[in-house]
Amino acid sequence: MSSLEERIRADLTTAMRERDKGRTSALRMLIAAIGEEKVAGDAAKELTDDDVEKIIQRLAKQRSEAADAYAEAGRDEQAAAELAEREVLAVYLPEPLGEEELAALVAEVLAAEGFDAPSQMGQAMKAVQPKIAGRAEGKAVAAAVKAHLAG
Repeated sequence: MSSLEERIRADLTTAMRERDKGRTSALRMLIAAIGEEKVAGDAAKELTDDDVEKIIQRLAKQRSEAADAYAEAGRDEQAAAELAEREVLAVYLPEPLGEEELAALVAEVLAAEGFDAPSQMGQAMKAVQPKIAGRAEGKAVAAAVKAHLAG
């Protein structure tokens, strides 16, 4: 069991003791998703912290999208509930990069790899993605790479 998964399980126990229904529900959903991922495929596998982090990112993104959909439909209570779950999940994610930090990191990676033409966008994205490691959304990364290659 990864250390992140152990931390999530410990936090679930704490939330249950504190009778925090919102956190308990969100953490149970997360633990269920981790369990599903472990047994997905032909053979059961152990997950690393990175694997668990990807699951958390996926669930957080789903919560954000659901909240947007509920808000557009005028269902503010459900939107608030989805955003509350997303906040519980965000505790386990790395600190997101700011625009300036993202631009600096993109510039550093692209300079080191020698990318300088807009036609190299795909290769540049492949080089940048491992360095970003889920600390920025794909759209923001693509925009930063495109801006750097164009300018």
